[in-house]
Amino acid sequence: ALEIIKNIPGRISLEIDARLSFNVEAMVQRAVFLSQLFEAMGGDKKRLLVKIPGTWEGIRAVEFLEAKGIACNVTLIFNLVQAIAAAKAKATLISPFVGRIYDWWIAAYGDEGYSIDADPGVASVSNIYAYYKKFGIPTQIMAASFRTKEQVLALAGCDLLTISPKLLDELKKSQHPVKKELDPAEAKKLDVQPIELTESFFRFLMNEDAMATEKLAEGIRIFAGDTQILETAITEFIKQIAAEGA
Repeated sequence: ALEIIKNIPGRISLEIDARLSFNVEAMVQRAVFLSQLFEAMGGDKKRLLVKIPGTWEGIRAVEFLEAKGIACNVTLIFNLVQAIAAAKAKATLISPFVGRIYDWWIAAYGDEGYSIDADPGVASVSNIYAYYKKFGIPTQIMAASFRTKEQVLALAGCDLLTISPKLLDELKKSQHPVKKELDPAEAKKLDVQPIELTESFFRFLMNEDAMATEKLAEGIRIFAGDTQILETAITEFIKQIAAEGA
């Protein structure tokens, strides 16, 4: 992370071990440790986001960390319920996954695809954006996991976008005019009522959303597996270095 920020502007995310996704205290301890280590090694705390999954427990950890001045990126956001809970916790930023939502709907209901106007991933982020801007919520929305440049263009105007090099190249070559699709002024006009969440209501609404429930669980498993792979690689590297020095 410290090497990367030497070459880019803006912020960088350090991800909490996904195996801690349901342990509030452990996530808080790990986040504080990472933040302190980042600063001790010369990093600017203002450029650091601690990345935490959007479980109920993860969002509770975010609430505590943000109150202590540690900025958080709530990841694996798949519906409005998670987004509202993260905003209530005063998260700095959320990462809703456009492509993974799209993938689930294609797998569940057929592979014929959706027009961009009916794309469920785009619709999910658009709904979150509308809710946030309607009620003046300062939490930033960083849409991620795009599958096509059309999805990117459909969310033009979103606070932030995570775009792969492949799609950036496609956008660079495109002659398609970019229209601002998301507008806070338009969101203010919407007839939307605020939603109050308790833990039980959050869990019930998540249970009612098969896509969000399945993709959140899958995302945690993938992140946990990647952590194990990284740990194994580091362990083998250390063993190799030790053997060479023997």
